[in-house]
Amino acid sequence: MSKPAPRPPRRPFPAAVLGTREERLAEPQPPRAARIAAYPLLFLLGAAVSVCGSFVQALWPPVGVLLALGATAGTFYGGLRITGTRLGAGVPAAGWFLAMLLLIVPRPEGDNVLWSNATSLAWLFAGSVLGVICATLPTRTSWFPGVPGPPR
Repeated sequence: MSKPAPRPPRRPFPAAVLGTREERLAEPQPPRAARIAAYPLLFLLGAAVSVCGSFVQALWPPVGVLLALGATAGTFYGGLRITGTRLGAGVPAAGWFLAMLLLIVPRPEGDNVLWSNATSLAWLFAGSVLGVICATLPTRTSWFPGVPGPPR
């Protein structure tokens, strides 16, 4: 009777879900035309997540903020992984922030979408932090499409 093969070591949860840095950097780069076509779509997706998240965080107060932040993190990180560039995370973050600025401004009738309460401020602050975190993760290239990154 032979011994069963040893099981590979367990990977930490973030590495199992997101992959390790070496695995992410070894992935092939998407074609340049596909990346450039994805940027406007990512901008609009970031703006849509901002608008939807603003209503969700107000509709279901503590859970809504977490749900909206999860969608925001997924959008920013998805843009990073789809394009393989930091610009892929920065473009949806720009769309998210532009829509957020428009939602903060009160209307002439006195209506507000985002109020100055704890959940709205947490949504604004944590979403901005998530955008910065995702835009500074290591990638295969630099900020702009087609510009090679530093040698590894």
